[in-house]
Amino acid sequence: MIIESNVAENETVVQVAKQMAVAARTAPKTRGIDSIVIKIMTGDAVQQLATQMAELGKDMDEQFRARNMRDAQSIKNSHAVVLIGTQSKPRGVTSCGFCGFTDCRESQQKGGHCAFDDIDLGIALGSAVSIAADNRVDNRIMFSIGKTAKILRLLGDGVTKILGIPLSATGKNKYFDLGAFHKF
Repeated sequence: MIIESNVAENETVVQVAKQMAVAARTAPKTRGIDSIVIKIMTGDAVQQLATQMAELGKDMDEQFRARNMRDAQSIKNSHAVVLIGTQSKPRGVTSCGFCGFTDCRESQQKGGHCAFDDIDLGIALGSAVSIAADNRVDNRIMFSIGKTAKILRLLGDGVTKILGIPLSATGKNKYFDLGAFHKF
């Protein structure tokens, strides 16, 4: 059997995306409470995401429009996109106040967001991209993908924060060639 390079690369990137999902899931969580939500997009779903990012960018201010257009273009040829988000789940840490409120009860009453959700999201993202790096898969954590995914509710209604990680295996890392848009 002969396997073409592009087939091997695509299959490997999708396998790495699955390993990234496991790494994000098993990353340490505050008080053992898992608020992480993960999905992997491939094929047409990635193309649709890129199209929707560009479309949504039209309704944003100049800076976001340029960023969304740039990022939409860079993910068009991605093998996969990993979405990682968090639901708001207070941890019940007494007298914490890290979210800006006195305690979890006050935070919930006033519509606050547990700071540990964001910390856990960061740890999960770091664990995920370390898998991509270890496997030499090009990647970049992108806010613009997450913003689009949140607007489209790709991870569900209860997810409060989302970031996206496009994945590619090509001769040049397309996610760091910012060109004229680098001024942001």
